[in-house]
Amino acid sequence: MENQQHQHFKLKICVSGAADTSHCEDDAMERGKELGREVARQGAILVTGATTGFPIWAAMGAKEVGGTSIGLSPASTEKEHVEVYKLPLDFLDIIIYTGFGYSGRNLLLTRSSDGVIVGCGRIGTINEFTIAFEDHKPLGVLRGPWETDEVIDNMLEKSNRRSEGKVVWSENPKELVSSLIETIEADKICDLGENCPNYVYENNDGVGGKGGERIM
Repeated sequence: MENQQHQHFKLKICVSGAADTSHCEDDAMERGKELGREVARQGAILVTGATTGFPIWAAMGAKEVGGTSIGLSPASTEKEHVEVYKLPLDFLDIIIYTGFGYSGRNLLLTRSSDGVIVGCGRIGTINEFTIAFEDHKPLGVLRGPWETDEVIDNMLEKSNRRSEGKVVWSENPKELVSSLIETIEADKICDLGENCPNYVYENNDGVGGKGGERIM
């Protein structure tokens, strides 16, 4: 029987942002939706925390152009998701109920994504950024009339710009998604094309198999 090898053709890009965007400027909704549209237009799958605000606007945008939207919920069931966490079901093709609360959800959210884009947000958004940063994930920061990008820039300055090569910045959603995808692709061991020996991504947390081992 011919050996069939599985290949991942679509990247998964997480969009992170505030669930309550009352502190964001008036155009935050449209900028979030445009991020979601661009993720879908540029051939990737959108991943969010299955929450309100900036992430659901990104999900709206992705669905407007026929994209795929996946949400990771802090809840353990759909009932808990809706009744306890008061989170939406709309604009999400798949919801994964992690049951780990917000902090555990954030870890799974960033680790299940190939790259993370940060928009207008507060402490939860910064938490997702720092998790991804420590994991050496490619990151995109959407500049805008909010303080989130300034806070991140200050954190990077305090860290002596460690791992900054994997952080891209833009106020233009289209350019930001494109730059992030380029960064993700450059971070691969090799292209996952027909002649690729099917290597995996580098493993940056020092646990488990080392990136570059052949998948049999």
